[in-house]
Amino acid sequence: MFISPPPAFPQSVLVHWREPKKSGAAFGLSLLVLVSLATLSVISVLSYLLLACLCVTITFRVYKSVIQAVQKSNEGHPFRSLLERDISVSSESVRQLADQFLIHLNWFSNQTRRLLLVEDLVDSLKLAAVTWVMTYVGAVFNGVTILILADIIFFTTPLIYQKKKVKTHLMSLSSTQSAPCLAQSVLQDKLPGAVKKSKVE
Repeated sequence: MFISPPPAFPQSVLVHWREPKKSGAAFGLSLLVLVSLATLSVISVLSYLLLACLCVTITFRVYKSVIQAVQKSNEGHPFRSLLERDISVSSESVRQLADQFLIHLNWFSNQTRRLLLVEDLVDSLKLAAVTWVMTYVGAVFNGVTILILADIIFFTTPLIYQKKKVKTHLMSLSSTQSAPCLAQSVLQDKLPGAVKKSKVE
């Protein structure tokens, strides 16, 4: 009996770099947070992030207030559009997330039970081998380092795959277009009585 694959997650727009600006921001922010967690405590990282956010927003608010006072304009609060935007989470969204989480939790529970209780000896031996290798990985890397490597692979692998796919597609198109010309040239060389084009000097 083989281990059944986990339920598929919906494709992420950020991971597939369909919107490069958002994907770059998400990748940079996640990598910054993980690197910070590798050197600082969780409380320090959260405090620095909130402090940096407050410095940016307060500075921008004071700057816009000064500009409005000098120009005697009445533009109002610079973040009014963001303050008036509805950010409440709907019950439908929560229900969908809960359903997805429940599906994956049930899959994980079933697979853990069958592996630990040796429903299939080969699969349980594979798990034992993996956990034995992970003991050596854990001796070299800590959890945050593994998360950093996973974050880099998670964001860069789809991008590299897409570039390789486009390059392969272009090469196949080029070879397809050049094949008729090559075949025609070979036929002109091989067929008797073939007329070859010559340049007029």
